[in-house]
Amino acid sequence: QVRLVESGGGLVQAGGSLRLSCAASGRSFNNNGMGWFRQAPGQEREFVACIDWSGRYTSYTDSVKGRFTISRDNTKATVYLLMNSVKNEDTAVYYCAATAIAQAGPNSRYDYWGQGTQVTVSS
Repeated sequence: QVRLVESGGGLVQAGGSLRLSCAASGRSFNNNGMGWFRQAPGQEREFVACIDWSGRYTSYTDSVKGRFTISRDNTKATVYLLMNSVKNEDTAVYYCAATAIAQAGPNSRYDYWGQGTQVTVSS
């Protein structure tokens, strides 16, 4: 079992930056691929980014490529999402998720989810 707790959300102006964190506890964090997803009001949850257990493999949805960076610190059992040049359309609840295996991809099965953190981008 993996427990995930997100933090770092809040209100940010368009063009600004925000860093989300996801702290994991439970079974060994190093064995899990990790991902970030988001859900805007009235929309389905969508994939944002993912990272494998080693941090060497990452993947992003097209709308955030070049602006967002996912990373992880296995010594702290934490995964991060650095959001730069944020836009109004980035407003959503952001969820951290973990796979039950070492790999992670946009279409992987994510078995563990956090409670989410709200990100609101103002004009």
